[in-house]
Amino acid sequence: MTEDVSTRYPRTVELPAGGQVELHLMQPSDEAAMLEFAGRLPRHDLLFLRRDISAAPVMAAWVREIESGHTPSLLALADGNIVGCSAVVSDPLSFSSHVGDVRVLLAAEERQRGLGRVLVQESFLLALSLGLKKLIAHMTAEQEAAIQVFEDLGFRAEALLKNHVRDQDGSLHDLVILSHDVEAVQSKMALFGLSDAFDG
Repeated sequence: MTEDVSTRYPRTVELPAGGQVELHLMQPSDEAAMLEFAGRLPRHDLLFLRRDISAAPVMAAWVREIESGHTPSLLALADGNIVGCSAVVSDPLSFSSHVGDVRVLLAAEERQRGLGRVLVQESFLLALSLGLKKLIAHMTAEQEAAIQVFEDLGFRAEALLKNHVRDQDGSLHDLVILSHDVEAVQSKMALFGLSDAFDG
């Protein structure tokens, strides 16, 4: 990372709709709790991910990527339980090493409370800490509420891949790809209330 964001966490965040969550950087010791969280998510929520994180080998691979420093991930906890998570996935060896893939997942009971927005905003900071220039987000066209959250924060639709995702029942779904210029976010940090994010 080009900036050390580790001192920013853990931190308690007030949600717009009321209540609090505590944000933590995900650690290898969180693997079992994350598997349990992933197992509680609706299957449709996992379709935009490249791999099924409810599978133990996939979760183990995620932990290894965190340890490599290329996939910083955040957990949102309420009463000690994981209620949301986000990750910024990048590949420093690819031709798109300047691009990060933002992934946000929420427990059903935490939706419509502003947690998704909080996690996306924090992901901007993680992207900046990695020196990334562009963020992308994938989701199925049916995830209208999630798309709206990203668009409200400046993401714009860049591509629509028809019938790109197949669910467990064999049904096909369109995949929407949204993108955002990370450097442009720096000029809007005050709007997000994050302008002093790296001041400790």
